[in-house]
Formats: sequence, C-alpha cells, structure tokens
Amino acid sequence: MHTPEEIELAKKQKVRDRLMDRLADREEEMADLRAQQERFEARYTMSVGRLYAEMDELEAQIAEEEYKLVPDDVEIKKRAEELRRQAEESAKRAAEALEKEGDWKPTAEAKKAYHELARSIHPDLAIDAAEKEKRHGLMAELNQAYSSGDQTRLNELAEQLKHSPDLVAGNTIGDELVRTIRQIFQIKQRMTALFNEMHEAEQGELFILRKKVDAEFAEGRDLLEHMANRTRSHINKVQRRLDNLKNVNQAAEEYVKETFGLDIADFRGENKN
Repeated sequence: MHTPEEIELAKKQKVRDRLMDRLADREEEMADLRAQQERFEARYTMSVGRLYAEMDELEAQIAEEEYKLVPDDVEIKKRAEELRRQAEESAKRAAEALEKEGDWKPTAEAKKAYHELARSIHPDLAIDAAEKEKRHGLMAELNQAYSSGDQTRLNELAEQLKHSPDLVAGNTIGDELVRTIRQIFQIKQRMTALFNEMHEAEQGELFILRKKVDAEFAEGRDLLEHMANRTRSHINKVQRRLDNLKNVNQAAEEYVKETFGLDIADFRGENKN
C-alpha cells in the first residue's frame, strides 16, 4: 500500500511530466520562430538591406563632399562623421547576412530529437544551481544545433544524455516531492517567459514584415523585390547628386590650381601617404 506522500508524489510527477511535454512544445515553437526570424533577416538584408547599406555609403560620400565645400562648418563635419559610421555599420550587417543566408526547414527527425532532448535536459528540471547552469549550456547548444539544422550534433547530444549522471534521481520521498513541486513552479515560470518572448517577437517590425512578405508571396507578389526596386531607384538619384557634388568640387579644385597654383587637396590632407 502506498503512503500518502507516495500518492501525492505520483500525482505531482504526472503534472510535471504533462507540463514538461507542453514546455518542450513551446521551446520548439520558440526555436522555430528564432530560426525563421534569423533566416528572414538574412534574406531581407541580402534583398533590400544591402541596398540600404549602399545608399548609406553614398549618403556618407555626399556629406564628405559637402564638407569639402565648407570645411569650416563644424555641423557638416559632424554629420559627415556620423553618416560614415552609419555606412560602416550597414556594410557590416550586410556582410554578416551572407553567413546566415539559406533556407532552413527542420526535418521530422530533427523536430523529434529536439522535443525529446528539450524535455530531458531542460534547466527547470535541475536539482541545484550547478546542474541548472550546466543544463542552460546544454539547452543553448541544443538550440544552436536545431536552428542550424545540425542533425549530427543533435544525435551526439542525445547519446551523451543517455549516460548523463544528472538523470540519476535519489534521496527520500519527501525530498523528491519538494523537488517535483519546485520543478513544476520553475516550468510554469519558464512557460510564462516563453510566452512573453514570443509575444514580443510577434509585435516586432521584423516579424510583421515577414508576415507581409509571406502574404504578398501567397498572392503572387514579391514584396522584397518591390522594396528593392524602389531602393535602387532612390540610389540612382542619390548617385547623380553625388556625381554633381564631385564635379563641383573638382571644378573648384581646378580653378584654384590654375588661378593660384595651389592644390586644395594639400590643405585637406588628402595627399598624405
């Protein structure tokens, strides 16, 4: 005959197990969303963002040409420096997008492996702080392997888990009951955190744009290509403006050189080695 403590423990363990299944589902959904967002951001950057980076570079060059016309204007100098920093940051983001480009679709095998591993190694099942920290590291590695479609690494993690001493339970019924109650509390907290993370992501500009792109694609339209074409048109206008400024500066330099025998570039420090 089971003791009241054993009966209560069995009940709590069933509740914990059900919650762990739900939590593994939520973790998987959030991992899917993160990966989708990351891939879409890369796709957006390659289609449109790189053009914005190109436009930022042109705007920076325009500001620098304007500064040549009025080298004593502190505000124009400051603006030129800010636009140059912005152009460099845009170029960096575009370069990073190259590394993330590509389609991503988790296989049924990967989804199954993720669910089982997330359920087993989740930090909210940790008994103490040291184990919790270790499990956080495993979860981070699991998420990385899943989002990158690394089935080999998922299999390796599953194999490691089979022999993990962290899965060995012990102690008294009372200790196990308290541990299970705390696990239930931690699981509920984590589910709340995941809900908030997903809600925040779904309110973000990137998620909203991705949904618009998907909706337009379903209607046979390519929203990103449309945005890219508009940006290219603007780039052409900005390029013409830059060319005009360069021509003005070049004409001024030639006039000063012919009239006074001076090279303006020497005063700007452009001819320094």
